Amino acid sequence: QVQLVESGGGLVQAGDSLRLSCAASGRTLGNYAVGWFRQAPGKEREFVATISRDGGSTYYADSVKGRFTISRDNAKNTVYLQMNSLNPGDTGIYYCAADRTVRYTYLPRIGATYELWGQGTQVTVSS
Repeated sequence: QVQLVESGGGLVQAGDSLRLSCAASGRTLGNYAVGWFRQAPGKEREFVATISRDGGSTYYADSVKGRFTISRDNAKNTVYLQMNSLNPGDTGIYYCAADRTVRYTYLPRIGATYELWGQGTQVTVSS
């Protein structure tokens, strides 16, 4: 069983950057598509980005397209989310999630699809 641990969150100012990491322990993360989701206070969890198991394909929510970049290093069993030009609307708890798949182009965007979740890391962007 793969366990996911997020890190890299923090308090930053608008316009700053952060890089989140999602480290997997247990089986190889290379067998999983991985996504990032976030949840702001009082709001539902929303999709942010997803990456295919080999890193060859990615997909982003419109709200982060052009500012966030998802990537992975399967040798390190880690997926990253580089977040640039942060604004207060990006504030929330960020979760990574993994879904086991044999398809190399699989890019799940619905939270219920994912079978594994991390505990989350807080990102706070002040204006």
